[in-house]
Amino acid sequence: MTHFFYLAEGNFTASPLSITRMENIVSRTFDLLNRYREHFDKEDALCFKQNGAWKKFSTAEYIEYSHSFCCGLYESGFKKGDKIITVSSSRPEWNFADMGMSMIGVVHVPVFTSLSAAEYEYIMRDSGAGMIIVSDRKLYRTLEPALANTGPSCQVIAFDEIEGVTNWLAIVEKGRKCSAQTKTEIEELKKQITPGDFATLIYTSGTTGKPKGVMLSHRNMVSNFISAASVFKLKPTDRYLSILPLCHVGGRLGNYQTQYSGASIYYAESMGTIALNMKEIRPDGFDAVPRVLEKFYDVITSKGKNLKGIKKSLFFWAVNLGLRYQPFGENGWFYERKLRLADRLIFSKWREALGGNVRIVGCGGASLQPRLEKVFWAAGIKIINMYGLTETSPIITINRTEKGMVKLGSVGMTIEGVEVKISDDGEILCKGPNVMLGYYNDPELTKASFDEEGWFRTGDIGHLEEGKFLMVTDRKKEIFKLSNGKFIAPQRVENIFKESPLIDQIMVIGEHEKFASALISPNFKYFEDWKETHKVPLSTNEELISHPEVLSLFSSEISRLNQRLSPPERIIRFRLIRDEWSPATGELSPTLKLRRNFIHSKYSSVVEQVYKR
Repeated sequence: MTHFFYLAEGNFTASPLSITRMENIVSRTFDLLNRYREHFDKEDALCFKQNGAWKKFSTAEYIEYSHSFCCGLYESGFKKGDKIITVSSSRPEWNFADMGMSMIGVVHVPVFTSLSAAEYEYIMRDSGAGMIIVSDRKLYRTLEPALANTGPSCQVIAFDEIEGVTNWLAIVEKGRKCSAQTKTEIEELKKQITPGDFATLIYTSGTTGKPKGVMLSHRNMVSNFISAASVFKLKPTDRYLSILPLCHVGGRLGNYQTQYSGASIYYAESMGTIALNMKEIRPDGFDAVPRVLEKFYDVITSKGKNLKGIKKSLFFWAVNLGLRYQPFGENGWFYERKLRLADRLIFSKWREALGGNVRIVGCGGASLQPRLEKVFWAAGIKIINMYGLTETSPIITINRTEKGMVKLGSVGMTIEGVEVKISDDGEILCKGPNVMLGYYNDPELTKASFDEEGWFRTGDIGHLEEGKFLMVTDRKKEIFKLSNGKFIAPQRVENIFKESPLIDQIMVIGEHEKFASALISPNFKYFEDWKETHKVPLSTNEELISHPEVLSLFSSEISRLNQRLSPPERIIRFRLIRDEWSPATGELSPTLKLRRNFIHSKYSSVVEQVYKR
């Protein structure tokens, strides 16, 4: 169990002693391979779906491929400090390459698969990578313009067979045929790699400008995933569905902590196949960003709306009961009795829809709606809400599952070994073994990211409740001021409005204006059913967003939700947008956060209409 002691002025931390003990066993990421060898001999260590069937890699195969790839890289001339980029879907081969690089000190640069050619070119030039590993033909075609502009200095290999591109197995075969001398030299190199060494370069998703390269060490990541493993408590017999991309720091954390626990990892095919994958593998847990949970909830409740009579009444009675949930019987015995009935009739079916075994879900990357957290906990699916940044490897705080160590609606208490304090202006500051080495090629930005006492500035605003549970209210740079001097924290307002089934995405605007307004991307799937029910023939999104009944429905919904806000926060005007926002169209980052500058620019004419004098 984690033991906390409290510091003055709201700071708090955890004893680092248990981390120190555990780092004697795993102190560098590739030490996970030895842990596998000693404790987790299994046939399905890493699994992914290929040609319609699940392909499984055993512990022995994981270790052999990783070592062979390592030897092949070394034979190819790669050395400590060199950079290799991966642009890949989540799959076992990503791990073989990751471990292979780390054993000789090559810095892994994992990159999102949804970037533009210009963004790839920037990262290639900035990182100075000597190799790019791409997973498939489609991604290779996206990369081709960037490769043409950066010249032949960067070698390209692929996981899939692509004509004219070297396959990764060529590196593996080179490693398998390497000399005993090479193996001896690699073993010596491994001994020289320290926990503090630069291990990975992760470029942020760039919601407000060019991506920043975050340098993380082995210690940064290892301290984080060992502490996370103590919270999730996965077992070697568990199956874990990995949904977040491995290039995402949260997805990578989940990947490592699951391996540390010895649970089998199954990589989801895509965001569109998650429900199918869950039915196939019946996972005990999975990782997610809030948007994934919002989609699950919307799908489940839409089925409830299609029920008739008493079944529909029972469904929404259970949902409303769940929305009032408090853990550990805090609502009293009568509530718990009703909850048991709701579980038998309704919530057990929710779990079955997620495979039947899910008991724990790691969630981070954005703000989670408290109502979703409550209703999933009520349904027996514990959402482990956490908070952090790429720069903090990523977890700073996390909710636990034990009494006294969880507060629904918060992002939990500090992870082991980490300290947090709140600055005079409300900014969350952090210290600990999880904090990055710095920004690559940018010492000035690195310096500006720490205060004079060495605390890392997160850029988020928050406060502590009960002296230990962190509440995050907004990004410091996203808070804006109305012309009357009132400040607006848009994320908090947006989260309230996103509770509506009518709204898919919303962005609050109004900086230097007299009142707050909003751009809204409707939940077009909701309106497919609405059109049939109301017998309204609307063939395009353009027709839908201008239809009087639809506009009236939104006006009523916004008036209702406005009652939960203070007068300055209330949405006075709104405009419906015909587009669905996504990473592919640019409105959302790869981690599904709003790219506010992009949206404001794209819909500048709409914003002008909203505030037309």
